[in-house]
Amino acid sequence: MLLNIHYDLIAKELNVTREQVATTVHMLQDGATIPFISRYRKERTGNLNEVQIEQIKILSEKYEHLEKRRLSILESIEEQAKMTPELKSQIEKVFEINELEDLYLPYKIKRRTKATVAREKGLEPLAKMIMEQREEDINKIANAFVKESVKDINEAVSGARDIIAEWISEDKNARTRIRNRFERTGMVIGEVAKDKEDLATKYRDYYDFSQPMKNIPSHRLLALMRGANEGLLKFGIEIEEDEAIEDLEKMFVKNQNATAKEVKKAVKESYKRLILPSIENEFTNLAKEKADLEAIRIFAENLRQLLLSPPLGQKNVLALDPGFRTGCKVVCIDRQGNLKHNEAIYPHPPQNERKEAAAKILQLVESYHIEAIAIGNGTAGRETESFIQNIPFKNKIKVFVVDESGASIYSASELARKEFPDYDITVRGAVSIGRRLLDPLAELVKIDPKSVGVGQYQHDVDQSQLKNSLHRVVESCVNLVGVNPNTASAELLKYVSGLSDTMAQNIVDFRKKTGDFDSRNALKNVPRLGAKAFEQCAGFLRIPEAKYPLDNTAIHPELYPIVEKMAKSCKSTLEEFIKNEEIRKQIDLNLYITKDFGLVSLQEMMNELSKPNLDPRKEAKVIEFQEDLKTIDDLKVGMIVPGLVNNITNFGVFVDLGVKHSGFIHISQLANKFVKNPMEIVKLRQEIKVKIIGIEKERNRIQLSLKDVAE
Repeated sequence: MLLNIHYDLIAKELNVTREQVATTVHMLQDGATIPFISRYRKERTGNLNEVQIEQIKILSEKYEHLEKRRLSILESIEEQAKMTPELKSQIEKVFEINELEDLYLPYKIKRRTKATVAREKGLEPLAKMIMEQREEDINKIANAFVKESVKDINEAVSGARDIIAEWISEDKNARTRIRNRFERTGMVIGEVAKDKEDLATKYRDYYDFSQPMKNIPSHRLLALMRGANEGLLKFGIEIEEDEAIEDLEKMFVKNQNATAKEVKKAVKESYKRLILPSIENEFTNLAKEKADLEAIRIFAENLRQLLLSPPLGQKNVLALDPGFRTGCKVVCIDRQGNLKHNEAIYPHPPQNERKEAAAKILQLVESYHIEAIAIGNGTAGRETESFIQNIPFKNKIKVFVVDESGASIYSASELARKEFPDYDITVRGAVSIGRRLLDPLAELVKIDPKSVGVGQYQHDVDQSQLKNSLHRVVESCVNLVGVNPNTASAELLKYVSGLSDTMAQNIVDFRKKTGDFDSRNALKNVPRLGAKAFEQCAGFLRIPEAKYPLDNTAIHPELYPIVEKMAKSCKSTLEEFIKNEEIRKQIDLNLYITKDFGLVSLQEMMNELSKPNLDPRKEAKVIEFQEDLKTIDDLKVGMIVPGLVNNITNFGVFVDLGVKHSGFIHISQLANKFVKNPMEIVKLRQEIKVKIIGIEKERNRIQLSLKDVAE
């Protein structure tokens, strides 16, 4: 449950108004999706974009979790009959989970500790006397506690110190002081594990590593943690021990007598045995969380760019999954992506059946009216591209090299087996390559986003958080582009705003049973697709064959009456109003403002009418690598060659040069200036020219630079 103060905290953090936060949260709680709210509820949110709405969602969930934890803590302390008005007030006033847990720590049910054992021996009164630091003779007060369970004075004093150490470790101010020191001066430390030098060569940069925690890049932290998890590195976060202990002594040591000396010992014990491990673990988790967020952010942005790669559109395509010994699998697919033909050709060694293979390709191009050719960029990709380019086609046919990352995962999936039960994985893989050319978005949604070949350390970050983030990216892209319910797969439809997996499958099943949808309203007949789901999905589903022209636009059915009213006021038909910009210029939008739709929504509606159903993606282009470069052996330092950006990390950019192994541009080589974010310089799938500045053939490493390379 969110409180009024939570809305204020979220508004302050995101620099928006409290009303914007409250309205957005209420719509989300009512089942509205982020794409729907950002596009069709602009007036209600004050024109918040998808990113802002998502941040509100994340923060509202954070505070909901905090409130559940707060209630649990209050109940626990009440059950122990230890609640005081002052403690309750403190607990109710904190809004950070660490502060809340610090307040609860003294009341938390613990496992059996040294302090627990000491209390069972009756040493807590002695601990209180020592903590007061008034007694000069420690032996005198300790002797009174020597009994059957406490054999001597040393055991009594040692047990009392254990209790004091626990008190200190549970002190909120003490933990805050050490926490502040970690924030200011914490150093991330890495070193090679004992006797692991030979096994840990890939982590050579971290054999003797240290960097301030507050500015360590995410990729370094994740690399250190991966090395530590593999047992090849030692990893930790450190602060100056003597200074930290001195801080605590100032808080707890109040005298210079014998009891004060015992408190001083307890401070040191508490810090080393209890506080340090706890706070170090806390900051390790915080640093990991921060690194995860950065890695996920980069992965999500790469995925967005990949999903919005230019589509070829509806064309008859011949697709090849290249290979040497096993041959090239060839498929022909129609404009809707349906498989029409498949077979194998063997133009490469060891068979070298080039003449037969070329004749077969010519025949297939003629028979299936092929308009474009797609070639996977895996093994034998460049050789297959060269082979195809040399075939004398009657008409000019564009040849595209397609990134096949993840195609093998799709081809072995249950979905692929369900779609092509009578074909093996090689056929399914080739079909996937062809469909990626037709529409990358529609095909890539069938694959786990982690397998599409972009991002960094995706297997090291929080998998639940990664999955949620990537799902939101796919959802955003699908709804940005729009979906035709008459051709879309259930895998694509399930990302449409408001549609569940079941609803998506129901749309496909209903379509097969009754035929294509001729209007958006016809979707209301789909089982389990109720009024709320229709409200959320309708604006994102486009029906090109619809009789009603607005059904093939991004204009929501809620706005249809306004458009019709506008057309009527201009004394034109709806079709004329949509096609004729001069007619639309007559409209004064102020006359059509309603309580639900203001100028922002109306202007966006008019923009859509000026370019109805325009795909926001660019047109697919043929990527041309340098023809004489086939392997790393063909490269030389100093060459300037064309390439295609195929992955972006926060430490640099990977570039496909058409030689099997990607080259790498370190962030320091991206420009003749300081670069904080590589995405400021390049985009995924961007064609660039790069200079080769280093080659390590034994490690298949190619170092590249963009500096002083004329475009």
